Amino acid sequence: MAADDRFIEDYRDRREDGPIGTRNEIITGPVSDWAADFSHLEPEWAADPYPIQDDLRQRCPIAHTDRFGGGWLPTRYEDVSAIAYDTDRFSSRAIIMSNFRPPRDLAPVGGSPPISSDPPFHHDARKLLLPAFTKKAVAKQEPATRAFCHSLIDALAGQDVVDAAADYAQHIPIRVIADMLGFPPEHGPQFREFVEDLIEGINLPPEERIARVSRLFDYLLSQVHEHLDHPREDLTTYLIDAELYGRKLEPSHVVGTLVLLLIAGIDTTWSAIGASLWHLAKTTADRQRLVAEPGLLPTAAEELLRAYAPVTMARLVKEDVHWRGADMKAEDWILLSFPAANRDPAQFDRADEVVIDREVNRHAAFGLGIHRCLGSHLARMELRTALEVWLGRVPEFSLEDPSAVRWSAGQIRGPRTLPLRIRWSPPGP
Repeated sequence: MAADDRFIEDYRDRREDGPIGTRNEIITGPVSDWAADFSHLEPEWAADPYPIQDDLRQRCPIAHTDRFGGGWLPTRYEDVSAIAYDTDRFSSRAIIMSNFRPPRDLAPVGGSPPISSDPPFHHDARKLLLPAFTKKAVAKQEPATRAFCHSLIDALAGQDVVDAAADYAQHIPIRVIADMLGFPPEHGPQFREFVEDLIEGINLPPEERIARVSRLFDYLLSQVHEHLDHPREDLTTYLIDAELYGRKLEPSHVVGTLVLLLIAGIDTTWSAIGASLWHLAKTTADRQRLVAEPGLLPTAAEELLRAYAPVTMARLVKEDVHWRGADMKAEDWILLSFPAANRDPAQFDRADEVVIDREVNRHAAFGLGIHRCLGSHLARMELRTALEVWLGRVPEFSLEDPSAVRWSAGQIRGPRTLPLRIRWSPPGP
């Protein structure tokens, strides 16, 4: 069978004939008691989850819900860390808490390896990707990233009010990951739709959600075909040619990993950039200090990642277990809230404050355990570069209307709209 046919047949089998797993109706509506009925999809969670998490940490550190077919929410650092490291009792085969549980036999590979993979497969799948995300490899991306940031600000020059999320932050990781994967950069608007379908569309009826996610897989399959016809030096061709255990990767492995790289490489980073600009827009002292002391920016970026960590990951309980006072049932969800862990006063001094010169900062923004983000060097480079260029070109800015800032709901939290009032510096002599 030709390589092209191999991808088509594998994709068709999995989409049309493969097992669909377990579906559960999502119960929507206001939350009356976050300890017994939490939902990370509600507007008050999206707007400001930290008071909710602080309250739970004090009175019910592991909250429960019957929504999504049953789930748990630990809010202490030590509990989040313990579950993240415990791969014997908790599976990563599904990392987005929704009304759909993939079948158990999807483990240990999962749908988007390696983030969806359990040991021992996880180690080998992750190892394949490491060379592309080393500090040395990421450094090669920085000049183009910096030039692109400047071009975005050039396009905004002279506007009194700009949307720093839609017109700046969201473009940067789209361009970087498109270049790495060898996808056309003009397809960026489609990537935004894919993010919304996969991350924010979990409250849709299962049939509609599957249809929307299929659009993403159709797109990636078309890119795979294009790379099969025209191989080049990029991550997509690398994955197509890669071998594991002496044979080519399964087509589902290739496409699933492309899903991971595309979605995780975009939404998490643009959320971190946007949240950082939001903080600096409303915190004059921090903004002015970073403009005056640009050398502090790498340290400040780590603190902004801690304070506004965008990512929460899910796990599935493998078998019934009594865990730290909670009677968890097989197939229950667990939401690993790294943002909550990063605000735990038992782990961080002045945990609820943003301390931009914090020296010791072992935060969990990139996750904990075997699934710690393999793209952390890339995300750090993009965040630091985006902030350096912005502060260098736009040293004075503020929130145009705090009530107009809209935050995404779900497991990736960041500003989707961020109207900023800009005071442009006069041109030089």
